[in-house]
Amino acid sequence: MAREIERRFLVRDVRILDGRQGERIVQGYLAKEPGSMSTRVRIRGERAYLTLKSPKVGYGRDEFEYAIPVTDAQAMLASHCARRIVRKTRYLVDHAPHVFEVDVFEGHHAGLVVAEVELPHEHTPLKLPAWLGREITHDGRYGNFTLALESARREGKAAAPATHAGGPSVGFPEIPHSM
Repeated sequence: MAREIERRFLVRDVRILDGRQGERIVQGYLAKEPGSMSTRVRIRGERAYLTLKSPKVGYGRDEFEYAIPVTDAQAMLASHCARRIVRKTRYLVDHAPHVFEVDVFEGHHAGLVVAEVELPHEHTPLKLPAWLGREITHDGRYGNFTLALESARREGKAAAPATHAGGPSVGFPEIPHSM
């Protein structure tokens, strides 16, 4: 078991990504019950993973991650995630001594750019680079599972006959934030 300790931020200046190569990620959520572990399937480049994450306490949570065949991940995404899927491109940005993972979201969340940094412990000093914006570590609206739910809701609306004028769901952040 690994312990994941991370902090998340909006990205204020996306020029930090100019000239960098990113890696495409497609991830979906198989299961998530309030107060229990989430079960995520992810294809990252040419590799695939099944990940279980406990609820967050402070900045940390337990994480169990297992490599799986890409064909299995594709089948799970297609048939078992109920459209709770997020697509993004991930860039790695060094800011000594840390590496920030910067995710540029696609689809319904185009324009949203989030940086996260994993830390060895919750009290690790962190000098923030100028290209970061507001911290969103404890803002559940920006969690990947919440974004996946919003994608499923919007795709469901697109597939269903319209019954009223739509807009962002209550409590969902307006995007784009940083582009």
